[in-house]
Amino acid sequence: MREALAVRRLVILALLYGGLQLVLPLGLPTSQALALVTFGFLILAAYTIGEVAEALRLPKIVGYLAAGMLFGPPGLGTLPADVLDALAPVSALAIALIAFLAGAELQWAEVRARGIAVLKMLSVELSLTFVGLVAVLYLLRGFLPFLATAPAREAIAFSVLFAAVAIVHSPAVTLALLTETGARGPVARTTLGIVLVADVAVVLFFTGALALARALVPPAGGAATPLSAVVWEVGGAVLVGALLGAGVALYLRFVRRELFIFAIVVAFFGAEIARLAHVEGLLTLLTAGFVAENAGGGQGETLRKAMERAASPVFVVFFAIAGARILPQAVIAFWPLVLALVLVRSLGLWGGVRVGARWASVPTRDANLVWMGLVSQAGVAIGLVSVVASVYPSRGEQLRTLFLAVLAINQTLGPVLFRRALLKAGEIPGEVSRGAAEDAEETEDGGLRVLRGSA
Repeated sequence: MREALAVRRLVILALLYGGLQLVLPLGLPTSQALALVTFGFLILAAYTIGEVAEALRLPKIVGYLAAGMLFGPPGLGTLPADVLDALAPVSALAIALIAFLAGAELQWAEVRARGIAVLKMLSVELSLTFVGLVAVLYLLRGFLPFLATAPAREAIAFSVLFAAVAIVHSPAVTLALLTETGARGPVARTTLGIVLVADVAVVLFFTGALALARALVPPAGGAATPLSAVVWEVGGAVLVGALLGAGVALYLRFVRRELFIFAIVVAFFGAEIARLAHVEGLLTLLTAGFVAENAGGGQGETLRKAMERAASPVFVVFFAIAGARILPQAVIAFWPLVLALVLVRSLGLWGGVRVGARWASVPTRDANLVWMGLVSQAGVAIGLVSVVASVYPSRGEQLRTLFLAVLAINQTLGPVLFRRALLKAGEIPGEVSRGAAEDAEETEDGGLRVLRGSA
């Protein structure tokens, strides 16, 4: 039945594509009209392939990414680069919704109960992964043209910069998959906690790494970013986000109407105010979601559900656009180095989470699953590597190409691994896992007390 349904949907998609190919040669009056038509096709194509992926027991996100790769510039070219640029506001809205929802998932009682365990696991995982990536890129720098003949100081600087970006995770994938599956439990909530805290930590760490790189390898004609600007970008984001979250909390306490529309307005307004204030947008919305959830007088869950409904179609387009920007040819060009970096990063995640879990007295069974939810990369990582490319136009562009090649693999494998982890943990409603009964017994014995969430 699943196979027949998948084939039927693929036939429908082929007919849609054929119809689009007949319409486009007729010409459209404006570039905005072209963007609108391709936007509609992208939604239908990504949704269809996402349903096919689900029929094949894969996460829908994999289908959305595959749709972007198939119809984007690397594939059939139905979505040219200028159309993808025109859809940038959709990506901005998606990131805003993701950040707010992620912050709203953090309840203060859980932060107090599980914060230390999350910080211990995160600190070890980030440290091991960072050191491993720096070592691999430095030792295998001969595969990257501009590093092959570079002095040791320059090779170290760019290895540190690359690793500072490559250690980042993906709140977008994590939250989207949790929303898709409805997963609740210690593995789901611990993974989400690590991913959210990691985003803040990586932004701060990257700022220091970029300052170190500027000192070792001054950019041509570049000027250092003032320290005050860096402090404001991070500290100001917390301040602006707290004020926005307080406003949302007041609305939830005293108005509580039209929450679906209000959710979209909050995301748009938060992203725009962050841009105008020159603060980190992701951190701003994350803080706003956290404050709104914990100061909303018990109405935070109502807004969260409304925002999840608003986010569903946006997620489809967001991940399809992300897939369209993946460059398979980059993987082929640097494949020995790319595979080495992917492998070392995965080993760093696995080993770091296990060591950190032991340090935090977290059960080994959970540590063996949590690392799978940390493989995906997207969102803020692409933004950070773009900063490197702007500071070092020539060399940074090669680093960005290398990173996108690594991201192509991690972004494809990550959702599959995370869904497998949630399934093995028995945290997906309606799905049966062989390990679920054992996990339940361990919970009764108190073994999962450290990580237990509100689910």
